Amino acid sequence: MPDTANILRYTARIISERGLHTGPQFAHPDGSLDICAAIYLAAHGKQPDDFATDEERSTTFIECSADAMQAIQAVSASLETTPPVTEITPGHEVPNHIEHVSNWASRRTAFRRRPPTTARVMYQLNVAADAIDAQQTLAA
Repeated sequence: MPDTANILRYTARIISERGLHTGPQFAHPDGSLDICAAIYLAAHGKQPDDFATDEERSTTFIECSADAMQAIQAVSASLETTPPVTEITPGHEVPNHIEHVSNWASRRTAFRRRPPTTARVMYQLNVAADAIDAQQTLAA
């Protein structure tokens, strides 16, 4: 499994080069990517065509990637908010880390007038990577 911290740092580079997409779908025709799609690309080295056309299938691609989900969960854990939950069966809810991270990077909130800048998103990816490195150092 690729190192999660390295995936997050590579994601920041991808966003720096291609741009951060904050609109509908996970990819824009100009090449920019949603943060979760960029994490998937960093983990796998390729981008499914569905990222530009089908949000539901895109989410499934990302959810089925252990490497991407581990990186997305690390970013989610580094944020100051808690992830929303999705009920998967009656009475059983799980955190929706993709929605949490994607919405954080693309939307304003009651506490922010505008979404974070691309530089802030890249910084947060590095914060999450540094937190992973620190945990590994403490565990050693």
